[in-house]
Amino acid sequence: MAPRRQGGARRAGPGRAPGATRIAILSRNRKLYSTRRLVEAARDRGHAVRVLDTLHCAMALGPGSSHIRYRGEELSGVGVVIPRIGASITGYGLAVVNQLELMGVPVLARSTAIARSRDKLRALQLLARFGMDIPRTAMCRYRDEVPGAVEQVGGLPCIIKLLRGTQGVGVMIASTVGEVEGMLDTLWTLGQDILLQELIAESLGRDLRALVIGEHVVAAMRRTARTGEFRSNLHRGGEGVAVELPQPYREAAVKAARVIGLEVAGVDMLESHAGPKIMEVNSSPGFEGLEAATGLDIAGLYVERAVEFARRHTAEAAAAR
Repeated sequence: MAPRRQGGARRAGPGRAPGATRIAILSRNRKLYSTRRLVEAARDRGHAVRVLDTLHCAMALGPGSSHIRYRGEELSGVGVVIPRIGASITGYGLAVVNQLELMGVPVLARSTAIARSRDKLRALQLLARFGMDIPRTAMCRYRDEVPGAVEQVGGLPCIIKLLRGTQGVGVMIASTVGEVEGMLDTLWTLGQDILLQELIAESLGRDLRALVIGEHVVAAMRRTARTGEFRSNLHRGGEGVAVELPQPYREAAVKAARVIGLEVAGVDMLESHAGPKIMEVNSSPGFEGLEAATGLDIAGLYVERAVEFARRHTAEAAAAR
């Protein structure tokens, strides 16, 4: 069972504990809840921790050489990196993570896995390829293809999503073909790629968020949209309540994280009459709502997984020599 939080944040004593790891967190803002909690959890366990603003990581390449300078100094001595790459800097963030990988630094979320999770269609393609149940999804680019796409997702009403939207932004419901065409015309004119998706009526305004760490779901909550809203994201006023997931939902969440290739993932699922339907896999899941709903020390589990990952990486590298 996951440990519960003990009141306020504890502070580590002076010095580093035996076997401590140097942890770097890639985050644009050290004051963000999840970043701040990871720092607290790392220090509580005696690890050295540093927050690196991703956009201040300057990369340099040469023949047989790759390195990063952070605010003018060469970055070295890092035991493990925890990427918290925001959607707005995905491109640069992926380049930084890839550079760290080339340098041989253990990175908890690989650049390929982050890229898969950020591309909604790519993620759904992989999940479907490995037999996971997802809402029926279609993508098209011309107005005359819209009726066929609507039919492919089970008819109207249907969901329209931006391919790279986050936190519920760019998610809409269309009830007529005219609404679908109007929305798509506007989004296409703005240069946006979109998905049409099946509406799971029995879960409208409600979904599940499961946090997967390693091979286990360590916490889960049911998110319910506020009155008058169909999107259940907490950032849009939704409410989260802790739940104990049935075994099929736990297994689906863990498998989804493995398919995308993530050690830590937030997996969003819909509760359908047929069982869990995977909506999305998040590579930098926020956990403020989950910690509040469950009372669990999720940040501590996150840090412990990073340290375990680093030790495993070091042992494998030594064995390969």
